[in-house]
Amino acid sequence: MAIRRRAPQAYCATIYGSHMDKTTLYLDPSDYRRLKRLAASRRMAPAALVREAVAEYVARHELPLPKSIGAFSSGLRDLAERAEDYLDGMGELEPQRKARGRR
Repeated sequence: MAIRRRAPQAYCATIYGSHMDKTTLYLDPSDYRRLKRLAASRRMAPAALVREAVAEYVARHELPLPKSIGAFSSGLRDLAERAEDYLDGMGELEPQRKARGRR
């Protein structure tokens, strides 16, 4: 009897750096079983399938940006870099000026 050896399986490891946030999901046991079956049929990790589903859901339900964004120009080329300087003193009361007497 000949011994058949299996070819070594290649494993693909994904290293998640600081570009992803970690979260915990609580799923019904039946939903989790279905998720695992679906992920296995696609040869994906269940977490990858969840990320794909969340990305699709968010894209469909994303709120539009207000129309006013980018509608105006301040004319200041360094506004983003110097915003705090430009806003310094904003909201503070100015010293009252003396009224000029009429002649």
